[in-house]
Amino acid sequence: MSQQTVLVIDDERDIRELLTITLGRMDLQVDAVGTVAEARYALAGKTYDLCFTDMRLPDGNGHEIVEHIAANHPDMPVAMITAYGNVDAAVNALKAGAFDFVSKPVDIQMLRQLVRTALRLAEEKRSGKAAAKAGGAGDRLIGDSSAMQQVRSTIAKLARNQAPVYIAGESGVGKELVARLIHEQGPRATGPFVPVNCGAIPSELMESEFFGHRKGSFTGAGADKEGLFQAAHGGTLFLDEVAELPLHMQVKLLRAIQEKAVRPIGAREEVPVDVRILSATHKNLAALVEQGQFRQDLFYRINVIELRVPPLRERRGDVSLLADFILQGLARKSGGQPSRLLPEARQALEAYDFPGNVRELENILERATAMCDGEHVDAYDLMLPQRMPRADAPPAAPGQPAPAAAPSPASATGDGGLDDYISNLERGAIVKALEESRYNKTAAAKKLGITFRALRYKLKKLGID
Repeated sequence: MSQQTVLVIDDERDIRELLTITLGRMDLQVDAVGTVAEARYALAGKTYDLCFTDMRLPDGNGHEIVEHIAANHPDMPVAMITAYGNVDAAVNALKAGAFDFVSKPVDIQMLRQLVRTALRLAEEKRSGKAAAKAGGAGDRLIGDSSAMQQVRSTIAKLARNQAPVYIAGESGVGKELVARLIHEQGPRATGPFVPVNCGAIPSELMESEFFGHRKGSFTGAGADKEGLFQAAHGGTLFLDEVAELPLHMQVKLLRAIQEKAVRPIGAREEVPVDVRILSATHKNLAALVEQGQFRQDLFYRINVIELRVPPLRERRGDVSLLADFILQGLARKSGGQPSRLLPEARQALEAYDFPGNVRELENILERATAMCDGEHVDAYDLMLPQRMPRADAPPAAPGQPAPAAAPSPASATGDGGLDDYISNLERGAIVKALEESRYNKTAAAKKLGITFRALRYKLKKLGID
């Protein structure tokens, strides 16, 4: 196997020598130049596995190099060398197509980790492994709609660099799944994927959870503890519901991302961390910035690239495919055969707006499979807000009004939400049936028109003893 080669572009002789020595000790061949013109000449005559370029050069700037490589050598990772604390330059480089960035003064340990990650990505591209990984993992994003095809295509592109990605979308659309796929299709796939719900950590514990602490640093700190950043070292840290971070933690998070280092509580020195940041929230983060509830500098740092995951109502053609996939998963868990949706049930699902998106679809189908008779799910079993009459219900007598449609959420639920409203209706009907049948569950199930298995499921779910 031929020796891997790296091109270093920097007008400072000391930086060129430092990188040449460091990379040479990693058994890499290094070519070092000091101008844009020399870099273009080198790139025209030789194929490199990796490139480092300074931001400011005598006859141009590093962005020209990044854009040139992105256009003419798309499989070559390029990292920008930026001045200490120059966040804007780093962000712009990532947007232009850079794989990652290195801040001066160069941290040798972080440099070596970046090189290993970049070269692993380049090798995967050459061998075709990246394409194979993308095909396998992408299958978990169910849907043939143009919107989902675009999401899968964007994920494949985002997996090829280290830019922070902000995943926008409503609750229940699958933002964490998208983050996992970006991680699994990239060069960090062998490293850890650490998801954290920022809204679930008490404010007073956040610093310790994110950055760790040293033994004795505060009351109750009986041993050293690594934080989430350290746990994600070499991999990906997914910050879900990032909008829930209090302002004081936003400041500390921004510094950790910029400096690629954290200081555990009670520690004297910072600990370098190599982590890719992915974040998400169902809230409008830009609006929160305008309202002063989210720091603008942190917003720009985590929102280098934005990926929007569409709600289910914008891809109704995928609902039937998703439903079949979910039903198969439910059958595997129960060890039985998958339930089948009758045509009217499919029509009802495709017409429903799904305010809770895919998560709501999963809940609806889990409930329906427990309530249905046999292996077929009809529209009544779905219990949607404006459901159709049950297929076996007798027709209305002449001159009598048709059965009333189920009340809409707006008119019936108040502040409790649709699920609470339906649960209260079910609880009342079940309790009444049990009382009338003197708590004979078999008789109560018959009175309710459901199976004994469905009644047992509902009793457990609703907490009725």
